[in-house]
Amino acid sequence: MPNSEDHFYSNLPIHKIPLHQLLIQNRLFEKVDASWCVIITDIKSSTAAVNSGLHENVNLIATGSIVAVLNIAFKANISVPFFFGGDGATFIVPPSIVEDVMKSLLKYKDNTLRNFNLDLRAGIMPVDEIYKQGHTLNICRFSSAETFSIPIILGDGLAYAEQIIKGENYMLAGHDTASDEIDLSGMQCRWDKIEPPENSEEVVTLIVIALEIQQQATVFSKVIHHLDQIYGSPEKRQPISVSKLIFKTSFNSLGQEMKHRIGKIKFFELIKSWFINIYGYIYFRTERGKKYLKQLVEMSDTLVIDGRINTVITGTAKQRLTLQNELNRLEKNNEILYALYVSGESIMSCYVRDLEDDHIHFVDGADGGYTQAAGILKQKIRDKLNVR
Repeated sequence: MPNSEDHFYSNLPIHKIPLHQLLIQNRLFEKVDASWCVIITDIKSSTAAVNSGLHENVNLIATGSIVAVLNIAFKANISVPFFFGGDGATFIVPPSIVEDVMKSLLKYKDNTLRNFNLDLRAGIMPVDEIYKQGHTLNICRFSSAETFSIPIILGDGLAYAEQIIKGENYMLAGHDTASDEIDLSGMQCRWDKIEPPENSEEVVTLIVIALEIQQQATVFSKVIHHLDQIYGSPEKRQPISVSKLIFKTSFNSLGQEMKHRIGKIKFFELIKSWFINIYGYIYFRTERGKKYLKQLVEMSDTLVIDGRINTVITGTAKQRLTLQNELNRLEKNNEILYALYVSGESIMSCYVRDLEDDHIHFVDGADGGYTQAAGILKQKIRDKLNVR
């Protein structure tokens, strides 16, 4: 039976005011419950994997780690905040499911190494420990759509946790995971690379960090305001559009998805998936199917704020150059560091628990947009530290 602390996140109110205003309303953010834990997954040497053409596998593995955690939370009737990062994910989870989550992720790590020769790391840090080290972790829930809300984190707590977890001391390995099954039901990758919508030319993956933690909210508010002014509303810069969705039907891509889900390819399961995909063509022409596609666009996870801004947007080259001018100004002023990666398409992996109203879609720029941008940003951070 969930404790009251289990419902810390689900009890937070959902705010619908414009995001650039929300970010500077300090009173709308709450400290994350100290009894919860931060769990981070990431793929070791993901940049090298992306550069050797494995970006779709990297994305699917990151998605799988989210699906594994969300299925455990769903069974326990608990909502947990999570943040997709292209080559991994971050979760904040209550103590009642921490053990199950870690066991599942470590089993998933074994599968991933065996099936794809990619090393998924998983580590954990208590929120209480983050606070003891003098770091901050403030959260609120934000929604710009009817059915979909996202967590917004301000503070440097997740950045600190990531720095420690990715150090060798906090890596959890060698646990016995033989008896644990991973539940990856609902995980899908049915869509081919997605071209930008009409009147857009490119997909931009952008990451922004604030240089001074005290100024983070103000600086992020400025960046979001620039996005709104240059690209228009979140709907206008949404890289996913119904008209550009193309169904994958090749056995190869379905087989890859199955390997992620169940660790091996089963012939009859593959045929079944293929038939479901064929049926999908018919389903998406029905009223229900059209409603699902409309929701899919609304429920595409194209903005993550986890102590930094991570977003995938679409627009013209002219809009991007205008944005870069504004970001360069903020960077020159020592307010931010940023990195962006431009691609011709976006890619999407999905978690579908229910076609009616329970599905989430994780979006990245093609060719590993988030991973590429993160690499550029790391170099900027190193350069900055060397200058100091």
